[in-house]
Amino acid sequence: MDYSKIPSPAFVLDEKLLRKNLELIDRVQKEAGIEIILAFKGFAMWSAFPLVRQYLKGATASSLNEARLCFEEMKTRAHVYSPVYFENEFDKLLEYTSHMVFNSLSQFEKFYSKTQQTGYQISCGIRVNPEYSDVETDLYNPSAAGSRLGVGSEEFPDELPEGIEGIHFHVLCESDSYSLEKVLANLEAKFGKFLHQVKWVNMGGGHLMTREGYDHNHLIQLLQNFKEKYNVQVILEPGSAIAWETGVLVSTVQDVVEHKGIKTAILNVSFTAHMPDTLEMPYRPKIIGASDPTENSKHLYRLGGVSCLAGDFMEACDFGKALKPGDQVIFKDMIHYTMVKTTMFNGVNHPAIAIWTEDERLKIVREFRYEDFKGRLS
Repeated sequence: MDYSKIPSPAFVLDEKLLRKNLELIDRVQKEAGIEIILAFKGFAMWSAFPLVRQYLKGATASSLNEARLCFEEMKTRAHVYSPVYFENEFDKLLEYTSHMVFNSLSQFEKFYSKTQQTGYQISCGIRVNPEYSDVETDLYNPSAAGSRLGVGSEEFPDELPEGIEGIHFHVLCESDSYSLEKVLANLEAKFGKFLHQVKWVNMGGGHLMTREGYDHNHLIQLLQNFKEKYNVQVILEPGSAIAWETGVLVSTVQDVVEHKGIKTAILNVSFTAHMPDTLEMPYRPKIIGASDPTENSKHLYRLGGVSCLAGDFMEACDFGKALKPGDQVIFKDMIHYTMVKTTMFNGVNHPAIAIWTEDERLKIVREFRYEDFKGRLS
């Protein structure tokens, strides 16, 4: 990728890297005999969907807007799950739905009859809480005590309600196949008697199969065994894995300020508006040409966002040289769970969205202007 050709700020997807991920994911779904679909909550850059559709034939949506996006740009009806459904949207939502997962038995009882009144088949499922996850960050752990997501074993009825054809769970986050194996053991212990009664099991997302070192053969064998044991269709809906390490956020130093010996390079991007996980998780994205501080670091800089939020910054990195206005700062792995979560807080302009194509051309997909900011607030 030739960064000198990229406007700043900009999110840039590398098409070759996306295809590499999709080819690996396609290998898993074919060898395991399962279906892998795209989770919009992790990656919804629909300008890349023509490439995605070559490998993945479906997507999961958690809102009317996402379901419509699936229908229009993935060219298929969506697997839909939401913590709640709204009466004023439900009829429209059905038009874009092939599978509908309910978060509670009360939601299922309220809406199920409507799902059977369409001119096409909608397969209904229930989300369950296996009550186990090795995700340590509570913000991303749907299995914590008191979770609002899914029905626990103690709250589940003795008999599977008529009309439920599938079971759904989602308790992983950037996890490996051995974490999934532990979840499945808990699922079988809590809900095993129902698994023989359903047609499909959706194992949600959090399967980071495109991360280096992931044991794909173990995953494939695990999924094959589960599928054969219960004679069910198995569905995975990874978010991060699709666009993992497929692109960057290009930014530029605007100013360098210092207070009490701490230098801050202020950029033309915002952590709170453009990289919120760096504050919510928190985590430190990797930066090209920078490293974590050491005792011998001589060029330490905090990175400051452009918004007025006091906490809009990332702790110091070692750049190995003095930074000055005009220098590029390039954040790696900024395509999944970034653009889907950005805001225009403080009127900060959204970075451009671009694709570095397989034939090594820069394609600007979208640039943002005042009208985009104003239009959200009218």
